[in-house]
Amino acid sequence: MVWVLATGAYAQNKYGLRTTGLEEYKSSLKVNPEKELVNLATVAPDIKLEIGYATEKNFTGKKIYTLARAYVRKPVADALKKAQAEFNKLGYGIKVFDAYRPYKATVKFYEEYHDTTYVASPYRGSRHNRGCALDMTLVVLKTGEELPMPTSWDSFDPQAWPTATVADPVIRKNRDLLISVMERNGFTVYEHEWWHFDFNGWKNYEVMDIDFEQLEPNGKK
Repeated sequence: MVWVLATGAYAQNKYGLRTTGLEEYKSSLKVNPEKELVNLATVAPDIKLEIGYATEKNFTGKKIYTLARAYVRKPVADALKKAQAEFNKLGYGIKVFDAYRPYKATVKFYEEYHDTTYVASPYRGSRHNRGCALDMTLVVLKTGEELPMPTSWDSFDPQAWPTATVADPVIRKNRDLLISVMERNGFTVYEHEWWHFDFNGWKNYEVMDIDFEQLEPNGKK
């Protein structure tokens, strides 16, 4: 497999999708600062991060990211913080498994697992590639313990579908609470993954292929 890095303004890859690189991204911020990718660890430090693709604990069994980061577009972060405040009133908090994802990672997922029910098509890109999607769950604020959900994150089991029948009333309540609060705050749950939420304004943002290292303030390698 060949990954195409967007080192110039943009790159055209073997799937024919135009992706935004670092320089074009920087130029876009001069026109619209709201397109900035912000680090959740900085702008929302009370949100827990457990970036699964920076470990081997994901469906590929491989470490995909070299840095454990959760970047999202600024309006996405603002909406997420509103949802977090609502969860906090109930004694819960948010844990994020994945956020912005470089396009090259989407290509890797597709070339390992071609079922676009669960992995994005490289011909269109992912909402994650736009900085407009989050994989997440809920935790108990006092303990940090995850609330029981129908499946684990990154599961390909049909029980992961938000509309799947759930016999356990506690698990069903947890899933429905997560979805209802997120949807009240500007997100839509993905039809096959209870943990995946797309920001409703995602169409206003470009597919990006920018590495986390390029986004770090000091250009960390």
